[in-house]
Amino acid sequence: MSDLLWLSDRQMAVIEPFFPLAHGVPRVDDRRVLSGIVFVIRNGLRWRDAPPAYGPHKTLYNRFVRWSRLGVFDRIFAAPAAQAGEPDAIIIDSTHLKAHRTAASLLKKGMFPRRIGRTRGGLNSKLHIVCDDRGRPLVMLLSEGQMSDHKGAALLLEALLRARVLIGDRGYDSRAFRDALAARGTAACIPSSRSRKVPIPHDPAIYQRRHKVENLFARLKDWRRIAMRYDRCAHTFMAAITIAAIMIFWINES
Repeated sequence: MSDLLWLSDRQMAVIEPFFPLAHGVPRVDDRRVLSGIVFVIRNGLRWRDAPPAYGPHKTLYNRFVRWSRLGVFDRIFAAPAAQAGEPDAIIIDSTHLKAHRTAASLLKKGMFPRRIGRTRGGLNSKLHIVCDDRGRPLVMLLSEGQMSDHKGAALLLEALLRARVLIGDRGYDSRAFRDALAARGTAACIPSSRSRKVPIPHDPAIYQRRHKVENLFARLKDWRRIAMRYDRCAHTFMAAITIAAIMIFWINES
């Protein structure tokens, strides 16, 4: 029992206001079920291998799927991110998440896209993230693995918070993206791509802060069901990423 994870009273107080109301029969204990969901995602277990202390594994899985479809975890993530205020700098980057064969099956079937693509590294998904200058995720997007950084940035643009400067690697060096940032009053700290005949200067001191988004990805990938995608449905996999981001960056006890 000492090795199991249990959400604290403070953590539950933060997330409980976003739980849907129970109708009819009271829900199984929220703390026990959510602690079990976090334990499974963090340790990369199959749902059936969840410790008995968390209750029936079907209850954990059904709650996880139902609440991910209802957007409960999205609302929990969005609230503290919105309350953090406008940061001085935001950092954008992306990373590939390898898809297990269980997720890659039925790749071209179904009504909804699975956000799995094929690259040189095989089948994978791509996670695009914008974080603040403290390395906390603010906006996240899941796409097919072959989507370019340019397209991901264009999809994230409308959701970006206004900041004094945006930091990104040379994969985001395009005239359209720089112009869109300038229109929002945000300076671009992005190294010029090798194809530019006339390089655009950037501030090396500010660019050094880009390591914070790399640290963010490393901490997310410590969770085994994030580093390797087992979920077929994109919304459940994104919900797992959202839960990890909430636990690591927004309601962490340490």
